[in-house]
Amino acid sequence: MDFVYDKEAIGCINLFENLAKIKVKDCYKSEKDMVFIVDSVYMSRAIGKNGSNVKKLSHLLRKSIRIIEFSSDVLKFISNIISPVDGKVYKESEGVVAIKLSNSKDKGIVIGRDKKNITMMQAIVSRYFDIKVKVV
Repeated sequence: MDFVYDKEAIGCINLFENLAKIKVKDCYKSEKDMVFIVDSVYMSRAIGKNGSNVKKLSHLLRKSIRIIEFSSDVLKFISNIISPVDGKVYKESEGVVAIKLSNSKDKGIVIGRDKKNITMMQAIVSRYFDIKVKVV
């Protein structure tokens, strides 16, 4: 899949790849956050010892950094996105994946203020799968 990135995103990807010595699969940026998608084989190197790579990158970019492990299975990929929140991810119908959460605190974390987190999740998932995500 080909994605179109602006200069800032390309610079951030290059910086992260040089810092962690890994290959970044994708990058999603918002006002305050940067989300990097990496393959599972690079996950531990991407984070670094005691989170050193994430801390360095966060300091350099002055943004909150999040690293998500990519999976070709849509259910596992969505579970990786909502991690560390425990939720049951299941296919509700064709083209719809639902996330069932046990309490309202977790639901608030997954949805986010002004639906920021669920919108970001939908944008990331839509790049790889033709799926709509909803929280139950």
